[in-house]
Amino acid sequence: MTGMQELIAKSMRDFREGTIIKGHILEIRPREVLVDIGYKSEGVIPAGEFDDLEHLQPGDEIDVLLERLENDEGMVVLSREKALYRQNWEKIVKVYEGDGLIKGKVKGVVKGGLMVNIGVEAFCPGSQIDIVQPKDPTVFIGNTYDFRIVKINDDRRNVVLSRRELIERERTEKRQAFLDNIHPGAIVTGQVKNLTDFGAFIDLTGIDGLLHITDMTWSRLNHPSELLKVGQEVTVKVLDINKEKERVSLGLKQLQNNPWDKIEERFPTGKRVKGKITNLVPYGAFVELEEGVEGLIHVSELSWTKRIVRPADVLNVGQEVEAVVLGVNKDEQKISLGLRQLEANPWDELETKYPPGTTITGKVRNMTAYGAFVEIEVGIDGMIHVSDLSWTRNVNHPSEVLKKGDEVSATVIGIDKQNQRISLGTKQLAGDPWKDIDQKFKIGDLVHGKVSKLASFGAFVQLQDDIDGLVHISQLSEDHVAKVKDVLKVGQDVEARVIKVDKVERRIGLSIKAANYSEEELKRESEAFDHLRPGEDMVGLEQAFQAAQEEYRPGEAKKK
Repeated sequence: MTGMQELIAKSMRDFREGTIIKGHILEIRPREVLVDIGYKSEGVIPAGEFDDLEHLQPGDEIDVLLERLENDEGMVVLSREKALYRQNWEKIVKVYEGDGLIKGKVKGVVKGGLMVNIGVEAFCPGSQIDIVQPKDPTVFIGNTYDFRIVKINDDRRNVVLSRRELIERERTEKRQAFLDNIHPGAIVTGQVKNLTDFGAFIDLTGIDGLLHITDMTWSRLNHPSELLKVGQEVTVKVLDINKEKERVSLGLKQLQNNPWDKIEERFPTGKRVKGKITNLVPYGAFVELEEGVEGLIHVSELSWTKRIVRPADVLNVGQEVEAVVLGVNKDEQKISLGLRQLEANPWDELETKYPPGTTITGKVRNMTAYGAFVEIEVGIDGMIHVSDLSWTRNVNHPSEVLKKGDEVSATVIGIDKQNQRISLGTKQLAGDPWKDIDQKFKIGDLVHGKVSKLASFGAFVQLQDDIDGLVHISQLSEDHVAKVKDVLKVGQDVEARVIKVDKVERRIGLSIKAANYSEEELKRESEAFDHLRPGEDMVGLEQAFQAAQEEYRPGEAKKK
């Protein structure tokens, strides 16, 4: 074609605004690019519309959008960016109508998600960025990812993307492949995804496996974070698979030798061992004997004689200790240790040192409702039961006779080595006055004494030889007595008649109202007591003595 023909052809081109046409670069300037589209004047495009400006040269052919044939200055108005946008939009619509898969570069973070360049600006909601919505979406800026186009609005030129769909589909495929090919006992490698108090979740590429804290190490572990951290790569053993629920149990310690194998051979009963205290609890101390093997020193095995309430009072975490193996349970992975067994048991010598009948002297260390504890030597206590405090007095609480800190003498009644108990008695230091009580007190005798105690049913009167007699409320006066305290007071001197002597039961019954009775009246009163039965207006003397045993004792809760 001749030059004249080309000129004619160019002049005949249909230049319509809003269409994409081809042009040639005439000149590249710092802020603009001059383009020839074959029209009577050139077009100018801002340099910012070119991503590849450094690769362009004069003469290169490019697609541009003809926005206006002439502006106020008579120049053609062109746009490279809008031409590419229209071309890209058409491609994106075709992709959306196809499989919807497209690559895009994250340009920035906006409210609710990311702005992505896929040839046009597109939006990826925060919930669609990943399986778990990221805390810091700025880490995605500048990176290129695969996306799926999930929505297009042709009128508004809006595009919505999802990266999560592709990740979930990929994980589903990998998860199924994993479950189809894996089996218990397999060794796999994964990445620590999350840590909890009870274990760690390991990402096995498509499926998460649980590594329980008890399967992490043979040693003591308080929290998984002491051994693992998020993002760490670990090699584990598959312990169990539930394909229906898609659950995989993993083990880390199972890749190591079990330290409890042949444990009885390494730690036989009676062997002295050394270890480090790893934990202190109210009931004892845990001692690490070797990696993965711990023994327990129970609080009762810390000392033969010291009263240790808490192991923390005598031991510290991290302390090196020596102990004796008391027993091994391989199935339950437990070793019982003793600290006191390093020394001789003082209770082994007590039977020889304090045979029954020996008189000892010690201080009252403590008292309970049933007796008083007396320190025989450091760490060794004996107990005087309330029944062994006096032959004659009806002692309901040891505080009636003793007080804490008193130095007392007592007789050793018996030693229970197995339960580490020594029974003592103070009344055994003297003879039993009840052996010949019937020689000292006879029915009808007139006696004198002091009121030692008041009860609802009567009063106890201290007679000679420290023997107590009971005056029942019915024997206080010829008149009706509602309350004993209305007639008698503790310490008051009284005169009474002996109306009952029971050598076997160690009881003496007294009557104040019979003090001035004649022998005949006394005989009738005694016969009347013998015929009284429970349920009558006045309880009999037997019921009064029974009530004396059941009365309220100091230091105990009142019976209801």
